[in-house]
This record gives sequence, structure tokens and C-alpha cells, in this order.
Amino acid sequence: MTGSGELQPLPLRPRALRPGDLVVIASLSGPLPSLYEPHIRQTVTVLERMGFRVRRAPLLEPERSHWWSAATPAEIAAEFNGLLRDPEVRAVIASDGGQTAFGYLDLIDVEAIRADPKPILGYSDVSLLHLALYARTGLVGFHADMAVPGFGGHWQTAPAARRAELESLYLKLLTGSVIGALPAGPSWECWRAGRAEGRLVGGLINRIALVQATRFAVPPERFDGAVLFWEEMGGHTSHVWSYLQVMRHAGILDRISGMVVGIPREIAGLESPGASPTLAEIVLDVLGDRDIPVLGNVEIGHAGPNLPMPVGIRVALDTRQRTLSLLEPAVLTHPATGPAD
Repeated sequence: MTGSGELQPLPLRPRALRPGDLVVIASLSGPLPSLYEPHIRQTVTVLERMGFRVRRAPLLEPERSHWWSAATPAEIAAEFNGLLRDPEVRAVIASDGGQTAFGYLDLIDVEAIRADPKPILGYSDVSLLHLALYARTGLVGFHADMAVPGFGGHWQTAPAARRAELESLYLKLLTGSVIGALPAGPSWECWRAGRAEGRLVGGLINRIALVQATRFAVPPERFDGAVLFWEEMGGHTSHVWSYLQVMRHAGILDRISGMVVGIPREIAGLESPGASPTLAEIVLDVLGDRDIPVLGNVEIGHAGPNLPMPVGIRVALDTRQRTLSLLEPAVLTHPATGPAD
């Protein structure tokens, strides 16, 4: 990994996007099947409607692949680093998730991120990048929709009013407007009542658990008072229970102030309405008597479309009222020479 291991002041906010800024869609993990090429074109349309210029990175080529990835980890890292170093590129949006980010965490140019932090958008495997880069630099990563399953997929099948709401939300978040309360959905549930304030930390639950076993782990103190958010796709309910137990053993659950759980997708054991245990029962079982408010079934993952969750930004959570509010901007609206205070 390029650069030293000292921690930076938190958070390291990217510069706010401006009209006409260049946004690049890149293959940060999995390949692009030809079937999903229309999703890329739809994503370009959405981003251009927001007022940005859009470019595809060279590895974003239909049917280009290496095993389960768009290319080798070294090739993906080289392209990613080039985007991080290019002053014209103002944001990077992942094309899709996958299984590749673990292969190049040690190849990312963290000094380029410190010198010119940019919004990186994505979830699933890309949430691993958010966690590792937050750990190393304090970078605010955007656990948010990508091209294939998001802007070009879920957004296109959502009601028109929802699409307009999301487009406005993402634009405000990326251009620096104070967001306030995220738009609540009818699926939101209070699993344990209470209020909490703290920095958002989270992502795909299996990536949270796995990254803590590496040298790119989020330092334990970063979880002090944090609002932990997570989601999961695939696997089994017992796997979710096990990942939560890993976080319990790691001391994470003793440090956080609140929890937000995404709508699960394709998890065996949750298929029927009367399935037991429910996801809420699993969460509360592992939490035990910890007085941690929990908001469940929030649109922050594979069930999409996604509400953006900027890692490292302070939020207010009120599970009884079913509200989640951003307390500060996720980007800098003026030039800066270093991390924000």
C-alpha cells in the first residue's frame, strides 16, 4: 500500500461536485455481462440529467473478464489509481459489485486519496473499499447505488415519484446541500426503540466481519458512538447470526450507539412471512441486553433502490419515530488543503 499508516483527522470529505464535472463509471469488481450493457447507458442518462459529464473507464467492456472479475486485481487497481490521480475525474461510480476488492486493497494509492479525495459510490463488494479507505484515510465513502443494479436497474423500475426523489437526494448529497432527514419508506420498522447520534459506519455485513480480520480493519475506536448500518444478500440466517457474533466478539457491539439494518435479499430462512427466527429476532438475540436502538428494513442494499449512506458522516437516529437524519454535509463545498475538521 502506498503511504504511511498514520490516522487522519475525521472525516476526509471529498470536494463537492459542480455542474459539468466528470464522473467515471468503472469496473471496481465484477465483470459486465452484455445483458447489462443497457443499464450502463441508463446510468449515463441519469448522471447527465443531474448535470455531470460521464465517461466509462476502459475495463468497463461487455464480456471482459478474468475468473469472476472484470480483470485481474492488479489491472483493476491500476485503473482505479489512475482515476484517483486524474484531477479531471471528480467522482467514481462502480459498475457493479462482485468478489474482487479484497485482491487489491494493498495496491490502492492512499496518498492520491489524501491529496484529492473524491466521492466513490457503490455497495456490496464496493463497501469493502469504503471501510478500508475510511480506516486508512478517514475518506467519506458513499454506500450508494451503482450502475448495473442501481441507477440503470432498480431506479428504472421504481415509480416516477420515487426516481425523482432519489435523483434530487443524490444530487444534493454530492453537490453539498445539507440533507437532513432521509426519506423514510413504508418498510422501516422499529426493532428496538431509542435515539442515537454518531458517525455512520457499515456496509455489507460479511465484508464488515471479514475486513476486521485484515490489516485494513476499521480501528476499534472508530466504532465508539457510531451508528452501525449493514445489509446482506444470499447465504442463510445462521450466517447473519454468525457475522453479528463476530462483531460481538470484536467488541464492536459494545461501542456503537445505534444500528440500521437493510432490507434482506435472498437469505435462506427468511423466505416465508412466518419464518422463524426473523431477522429482527436474530439481531436482538445477539444484542442481548445492550440498550442499542435498532431501525430495520431500510433501503440500503441489494433490495434497492438505495438510500445513500455516507460512511463517516454524523447522523441522528430515532427508531421510535423511524427517522434517520444526516447532521452534516458529506462533501466540502469549498476548496481545502486537507481533511475537514
